[in-house]
Amino acid sequence: MTRPTAAQLLYGSATVVFSTLAMLLLSRTSSGVGVAVIVVAALILGLLVAVTVPMPKPARQADPAGGQEPGTGRTAATTDASAAPPGLRVPAPTARTAPAERVGGHSLRG
Repeated sequence: MTRPTAAQLLYGSATVVFSTLAMLLLSRTSSGVGVAVIVVAALILGLLVAVTVPMPKPARQADPAGGQEPGTGRTAATTDASAAPPGLRVPAPTARTAPAERVGGHSLRG
């Protein structure tokens, strides 16, 4: 069983406290049995509230076969201009320099 989150503890505790106070004030009971029944009912209600608080979803792993770039979680960009929505202007691909020409072009090693 997983550990409860802070939200579950907070909502469950607040439910127990406020529902106990509300039931005690509305019922105006003074007997020990009446108070015990109200406390048990408030604990059950608090447990139900704590259990129904949504749990955080675990982080999903990127699927490299599903069109995402590995390690980035982003969808790979398409270069096909026909895949763009109608009316959207897509710039033409530019010519890149050869890797040998870029070797000495680093800004720190001028």
